[in-house]
Amino acid sequence: MADIVKQILAKPIQLADEVTKAADEASSFKQDCLDIKSKTEKLAALLRQAARVSNDLYQRPTKRIIEDTEQVLEKALSIVTKCRANGLVKRVFTIIPAAAFRKMTSLLENSIGDVSWLLRVSANASERADEYLGLPPIAANEPILCLIWEQIAILYTGLADERSDAAASLVSLASDNDRYGKLIIEEGGVGPLLKLLKEGKLEGQENAAKAIGLLGRDPESVEHMVHAGVCSVFGKILKQGPMKVQSVVAWAVAELASHYPKCQDLFQQHNIVRLLVSHLAFETVQEHSKYAIVSKATSIHAVVLASNNNSNVNKKANEDDAKTTHIPHPLGNNKSNQMHNVITTTMSMKGLTKTTPQENLVNGVNVNNGVNQNHVNQNSVCSTGASNKGRENEDPATKAYMKAMAARALWKLAKGNSSICRSITESRALLCFAVLLEKGTEDVKYNSSMAVMEITAVAERDSDLRRSAFKPNTTACKAVVDQLLRIIEKGDSDLLIPCVNAIGNLARTFRATETRMISPLVKLLDERDPGISKEAAIALTKFACSENYLHMDHSKAIISAGGAKHLIQLVYFGEKKVQGPPLVLLCYIALHVPESEALAQAEVLTVLEWASKHAYLSQHENVEKLLQEANSRLELYQSKGSRGFH
Repeated sequence: MADIVKQILAKPIQLADEVTKAADEASSFKQDCLDIKSKTEKLAALLRQAARVSNDLYQRPTKRIIEDTEQVLEKALSIVTKCRANGLVKRVFTIIPAAAFRKMTSLLENSIGDVSWLLRVSANASERADEYLGLPPIAANEPILCLIWEQIAILYTGLADERSDAAASLVSLASDNDRYGKLIIEEGGVGPLLKLLKEGKLEGQENAAKAIGLLGRDPESVEHMVHAGVCSVFGKILKQGPMKVQSVVAWAVAELASHYPKCQDLFQQHNIVRLLVSHLAFETVQEHSKYAIVSKATSIHAVVLASNNNSNVNKKANEDDAKTTHIPHPLGNNKSNQMHNVITTTMSMKGLTKTTPQENLVNGVNVNNGVNQNHVNQNSVCSTGASNKGRENEDPATKAYMKAMAARALWKLAKGNSSICRSITESRALLCFAVLLEKGTEDVKYNSSMAVMEITAVAERDSDLRRSAFKPNTTACKAVVDQLLRIIEKGDSDLLIPCVNAIGNLARTFRATETRMISPLVKLLDERDPGISKEAAIALTKFACSENYLHMDHSKAIISAGGAKHLIQLVYFGEKKVQGPPLVLLCYIALHVPESEALAQAEVLTVLEWASKHAYLSQHENVEKLLQEANSRLELYQSKGSRGFH
């Protein structure tokens, strides 16, 4: 950087010398030229001082200020050169307004002020002491830019507390305005923020992490930070940093991933997914090492696999997962807090085979090179996970916030990404989400429900993930589904919509006899909140649609639960934005169970005929076709049968 700065400074220093020489040779306006010479000599001295300390100069303002100074010196040279004219005629006809000299002097004074400020702002903290930097003349048109320069310069050269305060100032600026955030990035603020995050004191690290999270508001900004090394720094903090800083970093991961999904895989490559899972698991589920036989390095995953093998649950999958991928109630009629007994019992099984190194890496056993595989580290969450040292002494609020942010980061990282969802589901995360949905704080519960929703959304599209992650007899899957249904049955929570969506996403994993989720969803069709009714209809449609292998059984279950009358109410009297999903669901039910007496008594045929006459209800091509098929099917079966029902 020093070489670049020296190159930038070379030309204005040369110009300053030329101005001084030309002023000495002036034959007219001598006093004005002497004034210009005096200002130029002072400016030249400052420029030479800048060249001597070029290693310490902050490049971004240096470039801007020196470019402006160069333009000023070129104008000064032009004026004094005219005053050097030879011959009487040239001197007589060389007319330079007095205002031009006054303006030139003012411009030189501004340049002196700018370069002086640049030297002060780039000086070490010990040299600068408590001197008030103020704003340079160049800040007249854009004061915020110079404020940003000052804070970034302090990040480079300030003492620990000063750097922390500078990062806090950048947090404030980035919070106020998206444009300020872009300026911070453009002016080179990311590098020193990452350095502060790695090396600063606690408060400075927190402020740096907040600033980085706020700066990642668009793909370009996040991409810039990725190139600057944000992934490796985040990984280091999540593994070894103070929990307060780790929680802010987890929040920042969520921010960056939500604004630039392409960085999801990069975060995964730096073990950030596993590190976040380790934070989620800390004090959420019992440590596997407490239940392991000393000579056997077991994990939850291995225990569950062994349990499943002993139960002979590896059955042949059908074409749609439906016959094998079912989810019976894990706890029967017991209370939900008995889930911990199920988890503990499963985890404390003995006599199991060892897990593979790959399973150990994901699930928590340290099998690094040079370490005895039979040794279980009592403090380790996972081989690439965060250090437990001192974490148990953190205050409950910090622990809760850490879990909330870890869950939020996993939610954003999992969105639309099969690879990350697979990593999450192969770890203990699903089990953690189940526990946290029951016992976490409100933020933890919400973020956990959103994470489960995104994971199940990917599993809905990815059959391999669906089969591997949501095997019906695994403890984690049973526990998650049980908690989702508990929330849906309760029906009065902010978690309702994500939980409804998650159950809908898992529709193809339930078997025909597993109908306990249908009735709670049908009840939500009668919800006062139209948004909830709409989501319930969408979820039920995934059970009743033709793509679901068991659509016939699920359609009958919806009718038995009283769904027809609720759907008719929504189609007839619902808001326009809500009418579509109930109509689609009603069409599928009519298509699959046209002979139903309940449909005839509810006069569903009349509703479908009414809907077909309203273009806004059938404007989508697929809906129009589905409506026609349902009408035809219902007419075939109920034109005769309906007379018998009255």
